[in-house]
Amino acid sequence: MASSNEHRTAIRDLVDNWVVWRDAGDWERFATVWHPEEGWMSATWFQGPATEFIEMSKRGFENGVSILHFLGGHSADILDDRGIAQTKTTISQRAVVDGVEVDVVCTGRFYDFLALHDGQWTIVRRQPIYEKDRLDVVDPTARLALDPALLQRFPVGYRHLGYLQTKTGFTVKTGLPGLHGEAVQRLYDEGAKWLAGSATAGTPS
Repeated sequence: MASSNEHRTAIRDLVDNWVVWRDAGDWERFATVWHPEEGWMSATWFQGPATEFIEMSKRGFENGVSILHFLGGHSADILDDRGIAQTKTTISQRAVVDGVEVDVVCTGRFYDFLALHDGQWTIVRRQPIYEKDRLDVVDPTARLALDPALLQRFPVGYRHLGYLQTKTGFTVKTGLPGLHGEAVQRLYDEGAKWLAGSATAGTPS
């Protein structure tokens, strides 16, 4: 039987592998981080089964969509064969907006509902928490005027990311969890219920 430290190490490896394999386009190994039957991914631009997320990520990767991730601090709560992991992350996307190349950097957390499946930790549901973001032009001599009405459509945690993604053709979901508010509190409650044995990993946003 694995020790608590071994489980924690395995979960951290799982979270690290998600980022490295997804950003590198290693789709075969990326598929192994998800629960094979229940895997679900929520993001600004996608909400659905992990299998569909993999296919859409692959399509975007091949078409030059540049979305990268960098991880920081990590914490995991484990109870028997279930876990909740929170990992600080930076989501970085580069694209051309109104003829100007820009970078958007969004800081937040990956909030992961985890389960042991055939002895391996897997992600049942991943819900990012969006805390704050910013937009920078790549060429400091370039000028970009943002549409305030479009910018204000999105919560403060992913306002600029939503703006960029909308401008580049994505449909961006509003009301996703941020640092404060009802949506993130509901997510925490769902996480506690998952550890306590709930039948499902909450209601994905």
